[in-house]
Amino acid sequence: MNSVRVLLSVAINCGWSLYQMDVKNAFLHGELQEEVYMQPPPGYDGIKGNMVCKLHKAIYGLKQSPRAWYAKLSSVLEKAGFMRSNADSSLFVRTGTRGKLVVLIYVDDLIITGDNTVEIEALKLSLHQVFAIKDLGRLKYFLGIEMATSSKGLFLHQRKYVLDLLQEAKMLDCKPTITPVDCKLKLSIDGEAMHDVSYYQRLVGKLIYLTITRPDITYAVSLASQFMHSPTVDHLNLVKRILRYLKGSIGQGITMHNNQSTVISGYTDADWAGNAIDRKSITGYCTFVGGNLVTWKSKKQQVIARSSAEAEYRAMAATACELIWLKGLLSDLGFPSSTPMTLMCDNQAAMHIAANPVFHERTKHIEVDCHFIRAQVQTQIIRTMFTRSHDQLADLFTKALASSQFHRLLGKLGSVNLLDPA
Repeated sequence: MNSVRVLLSVAINCGWSLYQMDVKNAFLHGELQEEVYMQPPPGYDGIKGNMVCKLHKAIYGLKQSPRAWYAKLSSVLEKAGFMRSNADSSLFVRTGTRGKLVVLIYVDDLIITGDNTVEIEALKLSLHQVFAIKDLGRLKYFLGIEMATSSKGLFLHQRKYVLDLLQEAKMLDCKPTITPVDCKLKLSIDGEAMHDVSYYQRLVGKLIYLTITRPDITYAVSLASQFMHSPTVDHLNLVKRILRYLKGSIGQGITMHNNQSTVISGYTDADWAGNAIDRKSITGYCTFVGGNLVTWKSKKQQVIARSSAEAEYRAMAATACELIWLKGLLSDLGFPSSTPMTLMCDNQAAMHIAANPVFHERTKHIEVDCHFIRAQVQTQIIRTMFTRSHDQLADLFTKALASSQFHRLLGKLGSVNLLDPA
């Protein structure tokens, strides 16, 4: 879904129109490259004895069907002059004298955009001739994500999904809270075990999908997902706290504005030894394309950091990988950048480690792959800049914040509540 948000940000900044198409019975269009046999379906009397049927084309339920469908669709697009992106194999771009055309594939759903509406209509017509495909018009509803377009930009939200989730959890009438996590929360692995583990797993799984448009619950959901195998009642109370927060912010989503820019920037932060159970640090980052929030993450680090500077340095390396991927994706879209990408960090020591190639006994134990950020800084692909902890947007993804700071940072990220009367 990161590629979807990046494409939406680019389209909004360039003033492109967004369209959606849906392929009917997509997997039936795939062509098999190997011999596959199947038993005749029940009720078919045309075959006697132990004879079986040989498949000429893919069908639903076959392991090869998704790959066969992707191969068929990609071959059709490549014949039409499209180039597959190296950063994302589901993204196809065609650049020519008549303009730029972009197609993003998600199984049988297609997003089509570009700077020439005539070319878009011609592509739709050519796809109609090959597949049984439905033209859904302007992009409004994609994979459970509702999109509202106006003169100010684009608003992404999952209001209907939140209402369905609250109804399933029987919490439509619960008392709302203003933050998803209590600042004083201390979780442990001890406590009364849950009898129905699948209920907890189902709720957390649905919450993970909700983070596509809800950066405000990303840290809380990351916390809850650490106890999927053996949750306790306390962990379930954390999930219910998130649901109570959702009750008070049903219309929350992210906004994208036309800033007429494709500049890439990012914020990175780490909470040193933030996990009270194993004392591992938590990495949090968010990235922007053209001033719009496109990717974010909250994840526990794999190893225990010996200092806050080391934890921040590892977080910087993870964010650098994301920035490099974004740069490659934008280059494939036809927006190459020669200026350094800005990475905002609130730890001076980590910034000095990234800028200074000197071997030091306090950093010699850090894995080689973490020094990836150092190479990017030295080659001026990434430029690190200091920001105050008060203005660190990635703080939202590393720890539970007080309500005032929580909502202040949310506003800066571009996350607003559509139903908020204020």
